Amino acid sequence: MPRNKNIKSILIIGSGPIIIGQACEFDYSGSQAIRSLKEEGIEVVLINSNPATIMTDPSLADHIYLKPLTTKSIREILEIHNVDAVLPTMGGQTALNLCIEADEKGIWEEHGVELIGVDIDAINITEDREKFRELMLEIGIPMAPQATATSFLKGKEIAQEFGFPLVIRASYTLGGAGASIVYKEEDFDELLRRGLEISPIHEVMIDKALMGWKEYELELLRDKNDNVVIICTIENMDPMGIHTGDSITVAPAMTLSDRTFQKMRDMAIHMMRSIGDFAGGCNVQFAVSPDDKEEIIAIEINPRVSRSSALASKATGYPIAKIASKLALGYHLDELDNQITKTTSALFEPTLDYVIVKIPRWNFDKFEGSDRTLGLQMKSVGEVMGIGRSFQEALHKATQSLEIKRNGLGADGKGEKDYETILHKLKYASWDRVFVIYDAIQMGIPLSRIHEITKIDMWFLKQYEELHILEKEISSHNLQTLPQDLLLLAKQKGFADRQIAHMLGCWESEVYKKRDELQINRVYKLVDTCAAEFEAQTPYYYSTFENKMIVNDEAFSENESIVTDKKKIVVLGSGPNRIGQGIEFDYSCVHGVLAAKEAGYETIMINCNPETVSTDFDTADKLYFEPVFWEHIYDIIRHEKPEGVIVQLGGQTALKLAEKLDKYGIKIIGTSFEALDLAEDRGRFSTLLESMDIPFPKFGTATTADEALAIADSLDFPILVRPSYVLGGQGMKIVINKQELEEHVVDLLRKIPNNTLLLDHYLDGAIEAEADAICDGEDVYIIGIMEHIEPCGVHSGDSNATLPPFNLGEFVMQQIKDHTLKIAKALKTVGLINIQFAIKDDKVYIIEANPRASRTVPFIAKAYQEPYVNYATKVMLGDKKVKDFTFNPRLSGYAIKQPVFSFNKFPKVDKRLGPEMKSTGESILFIDSLKDDAFYELYSRRKMYLSK
Repeated sequence: MPRNKNIKSILIIGSGPIIIGQACEFDYSGSQAIRSLKEEGIEVVLINSNPATIMTDPSLADHIYLKPLTTKSIREILEIHNVDAVLPTMGGQTALNLCIEADEKGIWEEHGVELIGVDIDAINITEDREKFRELMLEIGIPMAPQATATSFLKGKEIAQEFGFPLVIRASYTLGGAGASIVYKEEDFDELLRRGLEISPIHEVMIDKALMGWKEYELELLRDKNDNVVIICTIENMDPMGIHTGDSITVAPAMTLSDRTFQKMRDMAIHMMRSIGDFAGGCNVQFAVSPDDKEEIIAIEINPRVSRSSALASKATGYPIAKIASKLALGYHLDELDNQITKTTSALFEPTLDYVIVKIPRWNFDKFEGSDRTLGLQMKSVGEVMGIGRSFQEALHKATQSLEIKRNGLGADGKGEKDYETILHKLKYASWDRVFVIYDAIQMGIPLSRIHEITKIDMWFLKQYEELHILEKEISSHNLQTLPQDLLLLAKQKGFADRQIAHMLGCWESEVYKKRDELQINRVYKLVDTCAAEFEAQTPYYYSTFENKMIVNDEAFSENESIVTDKKKIVVLGSGPNRIGQGIEFDYSCVHGVLAAKEAGYETIMINCNPETVSTDFDTADKLYFEPVFWEHIYDIIRHEKPEGVIVQLGGQTALKLAEKLDKYGIKIIGTSFEALDLAEDRGRFSTLLESMDIPFPKFGTATTADEALAIADSLDFPILVRPSYVLGGQGMKIVINKQELEEHVVDLLRKIPNNTLLLDHYLDGAIEAEADAICDGEDVYIIGIMEHIEPCGVHSGDSNATLPPFNLGEFVMQQIKDHTLKIAKALKTVGLINIQFAIKDDKVYIIEANPRASRTVPFIAKAYQEPYVNYATKVMLGDKKVKDFTFNPRLSGYAIKQPVFSFNKFPKVDKRLGPEMKSTGESILFIDSLKDDAFYELYSRRKMYLSK
């Protein structure tokens, strides 16, 4: 059946600001859905308040409303546009909840808007845990013993009946908000109250805890003809009790018997069909008993694109959001040709001839005093994905992608050595358990004991054990005596050159040279969704090491990545999301890729983040889903031989690799490494400022606590302490006396050894502002100046800010402009630069300069409706000069950047703001004048800060 021709205009509801539990995977899905609908000639109207995303870029939807996600905004849009249908399944829980509220208020009916991709009944059944339980029992799907409580008293009665341990789950929430496992009766009252308060309908489901059961997720698609396909089966390495968003997950499922898988598959299809008559995507979660019986229990079903849909799409190469959008229009799966492999219809189930491992990324250091153990409430801020021919290779690649100063599992001298600490971290699931399991095996703790404590399936533990045995065997050799087959085996199992060098007691470069001489080189394989059963043309690759094949007496390894003779540009991605380096850098990377394409280059993207648009299979001409880790990047560069590499757009992740690129003679596109390093070197940078008569706060640099204390004698307290080469204010703190200074410096140098610390005199009571600009080395164009509403001392990422400034006089504004022009030229900037200022007594001081894309560039681009990253990239490439562009910023009134926090995930942490960034996302608010109530409220906050 062809698509519904009556649908000519569709409203898509976005997910709003990034929060823990609802992050940029919905930007990826929403962006893909918009493109999919526009392919069909549909007029797309989008509402989303997040300025940092690709989804809200003017190049995507026909009409974009950067408005608060409220029914008031929905009404305003529907009064302007003749919308035929609404697609709420791409915006996470936020979109579903708003869709339900609009339905209850009669908004859809009033404006004749059809709901597609899901129906209200399906949402209500799956979100209301009591209704869901009743339906599952009715259709014969087993569930854990559970009951619903809508009051504190009822919850106490249920607990008395079931006994402990129990699971509390709040209705109508995302990311496990309000969920917890209760082991002891004395903890129950507080956790029950929290669950009831967080649920918007004041309801919790209380389950008998299935501790130690294995957990699985299935991603499904269904069309109007009732065809259902299972796109991906994901196994949680962690057993029940840890939120799937915080679990290490593997695809395809590794420890599931075929008999049980077929039964689970039938149950998932039955569940999807029973909750409503709709076409689109669905996520189903199950628990399986760890014994031979493999009893299956249903946990929940989500009738929308989920967090795992992005992972499943990247794992299989099957674009779930793209196909789900077309199914919502009425297409059948078998009618959708050339959408995925380019040679088959969409009516097939992907087959993997590789293994995927996802590991979450946490930011507990930003939430001092937080409970770091993992449970049913999600706490991670991002994730990485590794692709390999084996679980072990994929696991190593994922750990190398995390950017937590680890080179993989073990063999880097950084493992946990204390027996009691290891046992504690195994018992109370820790964020670093992926490493602690290896440490436990290395210490000699039996696998049976580790399994008894963690309930992790023995198959996974034996995979770890094999790696440890191989490490011991390699460690018995030196570089000269290491056999070729042993080196090849280590690479096939994912060990990095750095790890092998650690085992052999030599340099990483020596290991690289040896394997190069032995022709133990990476080959690149296609993610083709069907294990090469059909020809596929998606340019999406991962690396591996293969045994040589002998053909016509010649040995070779098959490399599926064919190098063209076109001129090429590599764009380095920003790796996993974290506080301080989030989706705004992915926005810049995507625009960098598109601009390089327009300039005639073949574009190559390297990134390991499955949540993002940059790792969509059709963003760049070629995608290498690899760790943003030197060894992997260097091999790709040697393979592709690009004109150069863009590092300015990928945040600190890409920037940190600039020195290596420069050392190996690889061209850095845009600003040189020398200029990038000069901006980070506080001593050299201050000398540069002095030469131009530009003021900056008094400062000193230190590498020890003694040096820091000596510097404090020449600086007045309060003093701002910060490490070099970090993003998001990591480790920054304002200290007010020598004792605080000593304690913080000692702690910092323990966490970030061999770092140079910067000590600035803190300008108490100053106002902070920042400017972003594009420079071609000669001319400079300031794209935006923003004034922070919170005073100096609150990190720029946590400050509300206005564009343009609201309270800076012409004298101050001219200083900001003059300083920006001088610094951009002095650093020989080619591309983007961000400069931050402190203003006190009408004097403008320089806090720092960053010659790269900043967190604020997407915000300014959206507010002024200008493609600034596109322009900057073309300047970097040498394709254009600043004077070649006609700048025409359009903004009436003011745009306010409003940070959003996820403190509700860490109820006991200090919520006060300071120089270290804590916000997880942002929204944009447009106001006509400074008399607006929203602005008055924010400005009152500034006055309160300054009065203190």
